[in-house]
Amino acid sequence: MSSMTPVKKEGVSLETTRRLKRRRVTKTQIVSFSLLCLFSVILIFPLLWMLSTSLKASHEVMSLNLQFIPEKIQWRNYIDIFEQYPVIRYIWNSLVITVMCILGKMISGTLVAYGFAKFNAPGKNVLFTLLLATMMVPWAVTMVPLFIIFKEIGWYNTLLPLWVPSFFGDAFSIFLLRQFIMGIPRELEEAAKMDGANVLRIIWSVIVPNIKPALAVVAIFSFFYTWNDFLGPLIFLTDPELATLQLGIQSLRTQFNVEWHYMMALSIVSIIPCLIVFFIGQRKIVNGIAMTGIK
Repeated sequence: MSSMTPVKKEGVSLETTRRLKRRRVTKTQIVSFSLLCLFSVILIFPLLWMLSTSLKASHEVMSLNLQFIPEKIQWRNYIDIFEQYPVIRYIWNSLVITVMCILGKMISGTLVAYGFAKFNAPGKNVLFTLLLATMMVPWAVTMVPLFIIFKEIGWYNTLLPLWVPSFFGDAFSIFLLRQFIMGIPRELEEAAKMDGANVLRIIWSVIVPNIKPALAVVAIFSFFYTWNDFLGPLIFLTDPELATLQLGIQSLRTQFNVEWHYMMALSIVSIIPCLIVFFIGQRKIVNGIAMTGIK
């Protein structure tokens, strides 16, 4: 009996220690979760205010008595923007440009990245370094030369300058895909070569199926950048028939009046595809970046 007492006391003390550790972890989690909620509310507040403004009447938007919840929710604002403005055409133009840019970056990025990852050639590393260096050049620096080039070849006031350059490669996409392709074993390519596959067949049947997470990241990032691009369409487009959704939002702001409730409603419409793509593809973004370069 006397020999069992210390074991019991020791067991109680171990259990008490475990409970204290659990309490410490729980308190840390509560504090972390509270801070995350606080910062999330701060970050999401502009979006909520935009939604609130889009559901207000015009006189209520400019009222000095700021109210987060409208006196009367104006769902009619969303119907009015589709009736009074060519929103469908804006969305279609943005969709065409976005889809073509995604295809261009995925195709050109895969081909160039495969060359950098698998081929051995003199000066390959120097060329890759120069490619990465282009990421440090702001787009504003090349804006004027690109405008002159596209105007001289007759592409000004067309959609071509907004998506054709994507078929000539993108530094970030090439870098991401190259790191991913480098992790694919050469035995897979050699097996395909023994079966008589050429380079394009190897890329399509061997490389592309193994880099789908990285391609998903390229597609998602390209979607966000192209869909929300305002400066590019502003520079190269003057025809209202070719205006994108971002230009359509800006068109609601005139010299004499700004229809804030309509502008916020159209902004919410433009944000919805981004939210859908983000929630669908957030796991792909994490996996694609985390697995880059891992065999």
